[in-house]
Amino acid sequence: MNNEPAGDDAPSLVEALYEGESAVVRALRAGAPVEGRAGDGTTALYLAAVEDLPGTVRLLLAAGADPDRPSGPDAADLPLCGAVCGGHTEVVEALLSAGARPDLREGFGFTALRWAAGLGHARIAELLLARGADPGLPGPEGEPPLVVAARRGSAGTVRALLRYGAPGLRQALEEAHRMLAVDVVAELRRALEALHGPGHPSVVRRTPVPGGVLVTVELLRDGVPFLVLARERHAVPQE
Repeated sequence: MNNEPAGDDAPSLVEALYEGESAVVRALRAGAPVEGRAGDGTTALYLAAVEDLPGTVRLLLAAGADPDRPSGPDAADLPLCGAVCGGHTEVVEALLSAGARPDLREGFGFTALRWAAGLGHARIAELLLARGADPGLPGPEGEPPLVVAARRGSAGTVRALLRYGAPGLRQALEEAHRMLAVDVVAELRRALEALHGPGHPSVVRRTPVPGGVLVTVELLRDGVPFLVLARERHAVPQE
């Protein structure tokens, strides 16, 4: 895969993303490289994926953009993983249809399915599995996706993984029971620190979901979230 920086026309394509699909077409016709990058190395395709611009994503792919081309200053980000993190189902579908490989790892060892399991994106997990994602491929913690989905508390994601034969059922059950008794915020912070080290500021968010609450802990870099873990907590029925 060619990771050499694109030429001086790259920023024009990146800027065109925010002006609409017609501007992207004009930039491409004017000779802007389809693998155009911003100054920090972020590719146009990655930006379109994380910004949830499915039409633009399809344009770039049709023009020859590599769906698996890494992005960012350290070439650690993948368009598919970026789309999965945002829950952008239509973009995920477009990238998979263009040949994106669901089991590729990006920075910190994450795969697209690991992100979907950890974030509770059940529909996206189903799409990835239907396109060949390995339901047992461990993430950076060495745990199978089913255990991660159980920890997240996402019943839909757990069901999708089980339909595709995901291993680790006993461990997933044990994890689900364990999480009922823990301090969720402290648990998530410890998990984030294990991935990226201590000392980063964090933000805790609690969002109502049907039957309970979604607890999210975000690690911040320069005030911007760069690593996120979440867990759904549901009320335990009273006898």
